[in-house]
Amino acid sequence: MVYNIYTLLEGILVKMTILITGIAGFIGSHLAKHLLIRGENILGIDNISNYYDVNLKQDRLNNLKHFKNLSFENIDISNYSDLEKVIKRYKISKVCHLAAQAGVRYSLEAPMEYIKSNIVGHLNILEICRNFNIKNLVYASSSSVYGGNTKVPFSVNDRVDTPVSLYAATKRSDELMSYTYNHLYGINTVGLRFFTVYGPWGRPDMATWIFTKNIINRDPIEVYNNGIMQRDFTYIDDIVNGTISILDSCKEDTNDSFSKVYNIGNNKPESLLDFISIIEDYIGIKAIKIMMSLQQGDVTNTYADISEIKADFNFVPKTKLIEGIPKFIDWYKYYHKI
Repeated sequence: MVYNIYTLLEGILVKMTILITGIAGFIGSHLAKHLLIRGENILGIDNISNYYDVNLKQDRLNNLKHFKNLSFENIDISNYSDLEKVIKRYKISKVCHLAAQAGVRYSLEAPMEYIKSNIVGHLNILEICRNFNIKNLVYASSSSVYGGNTKVPFSVNDRVDTPVSLYAATKRSDELMSYTYNHLYGINTVGLRFFTVYGPWGRPDMATWIFTKNIINRDPIEVYNNGIMQRDFTYIDDIVNGTISILDSCKEDTNDSFSKVYNIGNNKPESLLDFISIIEDYIGIKAIKIMMSLQQGDVTNTYADISEIKADFNFVPKTKLIEGIPKFIDWYKYYHKI
């Protein structure tokens, strides 16, 4: 008999552990903090890659280290043997797999990193779930899977077979592998197609960070496609709340078998130029804009249809861009002692 977040081990009721991969990352560190605060046992793994500043990743981890219900292992998900050795020491109830090689443009420079982390790494997590009888996997997909689709908003029922970057192709591959492992082995899988996540502790390669940094320093910013772009910017707290709702729905004692994907976005696309204006107004400095053409692998618009996640989990994003951007800028200034 299974006791949801508890299990009987040698006659003793033991609290189960949630595995979070990519815990030193932007979303992973926020998710872990919310779950740790409410008392969940968390095993976090991360390889602290140098894709961007490792000090930022270490600082995210330092914010979590005081939690006694956190265990951390520095391992690479592309190494199955290392993963297996770690997982053997824990009773894992469910997995939230957020580790990945991120970034669309970097996939043009280092394609093998995306295969190693996003394909081999994802397969290894699926194999861990199969071999250790872990029934529930929630994982990060991406809005990039919609590729060159022109119909908006993007629906989970739309075709997603025209990726325009290797990053997008790897994320779509993860969805297909997850579906297959549900079909073959009964592992319940939920893929979350995140839409342009931003907020405190974000990544230095993302527009919110780059524009804030350059505007403060009075350095030029590159504005792609001459600013004729829209993004469905989604604040980190909304992403975390939606992810937790889905994790909480994953039960150990269910006979249901499913493989699903959901859009998780703000359901409100914003103009890139309006986005820049909000940053300018809050900082009080006008940006020096260098207008650029559309970059290879990029798309002009993203817009999430969130009707499915709203219907199934009552997900409603609460943070407007004009509220979220100042929170990021305040954090950025605090973190950099400006």
